[in-house]
Amino acid sequence: MSFPLCLNTSTIMPQPLLEKIRLAAAAGFDAIELWINDIYEYVGRGGEVRDVEKALADHGLPVASMIAARAWGEAIDVEYPIMLDEVKRRLEMCARLGSPWLVCSPPRMPCDLGQIADRYKDILDLGRQIGVKPTFEYISFFKSVYSLQQAWQVVQQVDDPDATLILDAFHSWNSNSTLDELRAIPGDRISHYHIDDAHPEIPATQQMDPDRVMIGDGVIDLRAELQVLREIGYQGAISLELFNAELWDRDPGDVLRTGVERMRALLA
Repeated sequence: MSFPLCLNTSTIMPQPLLEKIRLAAAAGFDAIELWINDIYEYVGRGGEVRDVEKALADHGLPVASMIAARAWGEAIDVEYPIMLDEVKRRLEMCARLGSPWLVCSPPRMPCDLGQIADRYKDILDLGRQIGVKPTFEYISFFKSVYSLQQAWQVVQQVDDPDATLILDAFHSWNSNSTLDELRAIPGDRISHYHIDDAHPEIPATQQMDPDRVMIGDGVIDLRAELQVLREIGYQGAISLELFNAELWDRDPGDVLRTGVERMRALLA
């Protein structure tokens, strides 16, 4: 099975938004994953969303996913409607740019999983009205939902056919999640797959986003994880997502070409 290759633009974060789109296409990626805050910043500096639409069309890049909705899970009651309004705006941005998914992040601090599940269901209902599917993520250095097993628990608790999770190699490894836990999840309940690697000199559970390294330079058995994805019938994209400042200082074209070459080698 051949998965579409996607670029999460955090991998070359310092580059301007339209340049990220050009570089992704030039490197040979099949799709792109955009950060909504990048678009907000671009518009705040005088740009227009239609500029982004034109760049995507000119370079033939579909938007595979957009990031992210935050602070909805832990908002106190008086704040929750305000946060839902912001989620709605972000879903509408996804719809405008053709993204099928909006990533929904868990609370940073401890939070009742039942509350998170109930609110994720609210967001799923909102997404159906707009035509975009919110997908739930786990973050290994957060204190609420930090592991693959917890994220799957939330998705199951919602009891909604549109409930999905976004898989991340780094967060799975950094939370000591296992391949057997991944095998227990049907492939059609995984919306998207972030591929990345972990620093070889820092133990699991102690790494943060900047510790991610280029795939092939770390300690994660990515080939084994991809094999499990094939076994469970996953059919989505794999998206290169790094936050490494050393890579940000390098030529972005070289970084992306290396990423594409190594992704293709893993899939060969």
